Amino acid sequence: MIRHVIFDLDGTLVDSCGICVSILSAMIADRGVAHSIDPIGARQHMSRGGRDMVAALLGPACVDPDADLTDFRARYTRHDTPADSLYPGVAEGLEQLHGMGLELAICSNKPQALCEKVLEDTGLAPYFRVVVGGQPGLRPKPAPDLLAAVSERLGCAPEHCVYVGDSELDHDVARAAGMAFCFMTYGYAQPFWVPEVGESFDCFPTLAMAIAARAAQVHA
Repeated sequence: MIRHVIFDLDGTLVDSCGICVSILSAMIADRGVAHSIDPIGARQHMSRGGRDMVAALLGPACVDPDADLTDFRARYTRHDTPADSLYPGVAEGLEQLHGMGLELAICSNKPQALCEKVLEDTGLAPYFRVVVGGQPGLRPKPAPDLLAAVSERLGCAPEHCVYVGDSELDHDVARAAGMAFCFMTYGYAQPFWVPEVGESFDCFPTLAMAIAARAAQVHA
């Protein structure tokens, strides 16, 4: 019985790779370093954590990984996320699930303030009852802290939830929590990776239809 649907953000609802590449390219240009980022190759770094992603993509322009991450995130707060950065069908699918009375939530390693900003920028904020992003005192995925915080705030049992994500981290944290997992194949997982458990979906509308059908059967 599904009552709550918890989503990862980057790589699941929003394709943030282009935004990250744009911000980091500006940092490289400001430092006068002859280096360019391959936008396709950059995708494999998106789910490795902000510090590692920034250091890897800055390459020779990386000065200090922690300071560079702070600079990157400060620039991100001034960078609007356009609605067309949503994967196809995301807005319509979330509207459908929300309209059915399912409670929706976000569980992301992205800092809390940036999660909230991206959701506001893209018009998705009204669909989510709970948003938990990276914050002091909660370890990032695959540690269980963030997903546990979402469950606590929703007041839900794992068997009544499904976690939707796009990476190995999402799979591992869902499995550890005893939640059903849905894998979005278009995101930032390593090439050819497939989850050990859970269903896989190539597009968001198909996912939304599957969850909606399951919820409708329960309430029939």
